[in-house]
Amino acid sequence: MNFKNGKELLELCDKGNCAISDIMILREATGTDRPKDEILRRMRRTWDIMKDSAVSPIHSPKRSIGGLIGGEARLLFEHQASGKSLCGSTLSRAITYAMAVIENSSSMGLIAAAPTAGSSGIVPGVMLALQKTHDLTDSTVVQALFNAGAVGYLAMRNATVSGAVGGCQAEVGVAASMAASAAAELMGGTPQQCLNAASTVLMNMLGLVCDPIGGLVECPCQARNAAGAANALTAAELSLAGIRQPIPFDEMLDAMYTVGKHLPHEYRETALGGCAATPTGCSLCSLS
Repeated sequence: MNFKNGKELLELCDKGNCAISDIMILREATGTDRPKDEILRRMRRTWDIMKDSAVSPIHSPKRSIGGLIGGEARLLFEHQASGKSLCGSTLSRAITYAMAVIENSSSMGLIAAAPTAGSSGIVPGVMLALQKTHDLTDSTVVQALFNAGAVGYLAMRNATVSGAVGGCQAEVGVAASMAASAAAELMGGTPQQCLNAASTVLMNMLGLVCDPIGGLVECPCQARNAAGAANALTAAELSLAGIRQPIPFDEMLDAMYTVGKHLPHEYRETALGGCAATPTGCSLCSLS
C-alpha cells in the first residue's frame, strides 16, 4: 500500500474497488502496525481540533499576535446572517471557517496543520461547511480526511508543502488540493474524479507567491485560505460534473514544484516582495 504517486494510488483503488481514503487507512495501518480503530481514533481527534479551531473565533474573536488580523470570521458570519451574502450556503461557511482557523492559529490557538499552519484553514473550512450543509456525520468526514491525507502525502513525497521552497502555491495550493479531493469523495466522486479535482486546484493556483506582511503568517495568508477553500469547492464541483481535467495530478504536482523552485527568493516567504514589499505592507510591519 506504499503508493509513490497518484497513478499507483488510482491503480490500488481500481484493484480493490475502493476509495482513496480506504487505501490511505490501509497504508497507515501497515506502515505503523497500529490497529484500524486507533488510526480512526487519532483522525477523529484531529477532526475535533479542526472543528473547534474553525468555530471558536466566530463566537470569541481573537486578535493575532502581530496585530494584523482578528475578528474577520465574526464579520463574515454576521454579514451572511444578514441575508446579503453573495455566496451560497456551502461557500459562505467554508470561507468563514477557513478564515477563523487562521485567526485561531495567529493568536496561538490549537490547530491541525493541514498541511501547514499557514494553510490550516482550508481543509477544515471545506469539510465543516460540507458537513453542515449536507448533514454529514463525523465518521463520514473523518473517513474523507484520509483522502485529504493521501494527497498531502503525495505532495510532501514528490514536491513540497513549504512556502519557503515553493511559494504559497505549495501551501495554500496543496491544502486546497487536499480539500478538493476529499470533498469530491464526500460527494460520491470516484478516485479519478478526486485526483482530477486536486489537479485542477494546482492548475488554478500555479505560481501563487508567498509574501507574508512583516514575515507573519497573518496577512495575506488569512484571505488566501478563504480563496483556497473557494478554489477547492470549485474544482470539486467541476470534477463531479464530469468536466475533463487534461493534466494528470502527478504531472500537475511536478509542474507546481518546478514553478516553485524557479520563483525568485523574494516570493518565497522572505517578506521581501509582493504584498509585503508595498509601501503600506512595509508600514504595517511596525504593528508587529
